[in-house]
Formats: sequence, structure tokens, C-alpha cells
Amino acid sequence: MAGVNVKSEIKPLKRVLLHRPGNELLNLTPNTLEELLFDDIPFLKVAQEEHDAFAQALRVNGVEVVYLEDLMTEVLDQNPDVRETFLKQFIEEAGIRTDRYQKIIFDYLNDNYPNSRDLVLKTMEGINLTELHTDKQNSLVDLVSEASKMVVAPMPNLYFTRDNFAMIGNGVSINRMYSVTRNRETIYGEYIFKHHPDFKDVPQYYSRYNTFHIEGGDILNLNEHVLAVGISQRTEPDAIDQLAKNIFESDSPIDTILAFNIPNSRAFMHLDTVFTQIDVDKFTVHPGILGPLTVFEITSDGQGGIKVQEKTGTLESILEGYLGRPVELIPCGGGDRIAAEREQWNDGSNTLAIAPGVVVVYERNDVTNKVLEERGVECIQIPSAELSRGRGGPRCMSMPIWREG
Repeated sequence: MAGVNVKSEIKPLKRVLLHRPGNELLNLTPNTLEELLFDDIPFLKVAQEEHDAFAQALRVNGVEVVYLEDLMTEVLDQNPDVRETFLKQFIEEAGIRTDRYQKIIFDYLNDNYPNSRDLVLKTMEGINLTELHTDKQNSLVDLVSEASKMVVAPMPNLYFTRDNFAMIGNGVSINRMYSVTRNRETIYGEYIFKHHPDFKDVPQYYSRYNTFHIEGGDILNLNEHVLAVGISQRTEPDAIDQLAKNIFESDSPIDTILAFNIPNSRAFMHLDTVFTQIDVDKFTVHPGILGPLTVFEITSDGQGGIKVQEKTGTLESILEGYLGRPVELIPCGGGDRIAAEREQWNDGSNTLAIAPGVVVVYERNDVTNKVLEERGVECIQIPSAELSRGRGGPRCMSMPIWREG
């Protein structure tokens, strides 16, 4: 199943990209939580068990699960000459600027991790100063650095595969992330979409080298012709302009992009923390977005540029207008203010539809899940005591590669 095909948020899911949480979570400390975008430190063993349950729930329902670390391993195994280029680029992007340390880290990784998979996992995990066995007498930096210093920071957010690159129809957006911490994650996407036989021919609608930030959590494929993108804390309007121009210049059937202007706050981090589609006519929604909303309709001007029109109305009326049918918005927490705030914190409206009316949800959001089931939605519940500490739900943890239709 080469290539990508994602023209909907709800059509039957056939292939999905995940990343199993790894030793990168062991390199989170209380002092680095804010920098690394975590609110707490997950217990790795349990987080992995919960993630394995997530992957198994998908497999049981006919979804092929592929892992980011496996795809990158295949790239290196199938293209041995790429290893050196990747390593040097990885070290540079990790912020290692001195020739001395670039050579020390290159030699350390190259000599100690000959196996491609081990190397990929180590780049995700990060490198502690104590691992390098440097001669401190030759460097003032080494003499004054704490023994426990992370020379190369970990990438603990990698299990949220939704954000670093996003499938759009038959193409991909390889994103420039909002934070320095996460922007390094997209290096794997660059190499996979350049070298992996399944993905090297996929059209690229956005580059990680572009100036402006955009993240996959802000991108929703409403149908074959309409793409929704959030103007959020992490996605800039300039990036949406560029994405739109690139899509309209390609042979993509997408002819309309809706830019949703959502509040700039942690609670509304991405568009998919505000609403997600769960059936042909149903959406889960953050109650805080139910007032008047500003949306910008972007279409081609027919001359290589774009045309932008402001649309105002409720989320419900806007979605109905572009989907061509009545829609039902189901608020997180069932409208109960306390339950909504609590369950929104644990991504109650961040669901992953694997078929129309069939969604994967965190079992902890029992109020929201009960409401969904009362509305005829089948909820596949997964454990999430540790996974939820990263502030992302089942949609955040998955990047569909192929949906039917």
C-alpha cells in the first residue's frame, strides 16, 4: 500500500503511523518539563503498555499499524550512504555547533550504534554528557557542565505523530513546528518522504524549511474538496497561505481551505483539541468554541494566487454549509461545566475515528464517552493514565496514512 490517501476524517482507516513511547521519556526531568512541553513525567513502562493497547485496538479493527522508528530504520538499511548525511544533519539540528563536539557525538553514535534501529531510537532518546567520556582537561565547557547535562535533548513528544507531518489527500505537509523542541522531530519525515520506497513519490505541499509554523493537529480533511486548518498558537496564517497556494497549484481535488481562527491558548492548542469529526454528521466539540466564530474561506484566484473571504457564524452553521448536511455538535463533558473542563484537559474531544461512528477514546473521559454512546457512537476505550500526561488524545497519537475512498 504505497503512497498516502486521506480525504476524510472518518472513512474506514486502513493504515496508520504511530510511535511507541521510548527511552526519551526517561530523560524528562522536573526542570525540563516546560521546555519539553510536558506537564508531568509519564511512567514509561505503563505508558508503553497503554500505547500497545492502543495499537492492538487498531489492529483488531482491521488497521495496519506502522511505526515511525521502523520506517526510518528501513530508510537507513535500504540506503546505507544516507546514514552519514542523516547523522551530521541530526547533530547540527540538535544545536551542536562546535567542530569538537560534532565529531565526538558523530563518532559516539556511529561506533556504538551500528544497528540502524538502535541508532534511530538513540537519536530520539537524547545523549547525556556522561555517555561521551570526554577528557575534561581539554575543555572549559566540560569542566563547568553538570555531569547529568543532556548534550542532545530528548524528543518526548514524538508519540504524538499527528503534528510533525500531516497527510492531505494524496500528499503530505512536512511541517515547521512551533517550538524548537519539536521542530527536530520532522527530520524523520524529511528522510522518509525522500527515500522510503512507499513514500518517496508523495507530493509535498509544505516544507520543514519554510519560515512559518504549521502543525498537523491543526489540519483536518473534511472531505475530498475541503480542508480545515486552525489559526492557532502553533499554526500561523502565513503558513496557511503558503499551504493553500501549493495545494491549488498541484493536481489535488481540494478547492477550498477553511482557516478557523481559534483562541491562542494551551487549552486550544490545535484545531483538533477544539473539535473532531466522529461520524458523517457528528463532531465532538470543546464547549468554549460554541459562540460566534470567524472563519476564512481560501480559494484559488485562478492566476496562481489565492482569494480570501471572511465567514462569520457558529461552528455548526459553518460546518453545515460546507458539508452540505445538518450536523450535531456533541460537547465534551456533555455540557456539564466541571466535567467538560476536567475531560477537556484529558483530551475528551480529541478522538480518532476509524470508521463513521466508530472512535477510539480515552477510557478516563467517562462522562463524554457515555454521551457519545447515547448518541449512537461506538467508543473503543483505551487506558490512558500515563499517556494523557503528555496532553494529547488518540487523534494526536496517530497519523492516518490510508483511508478508504
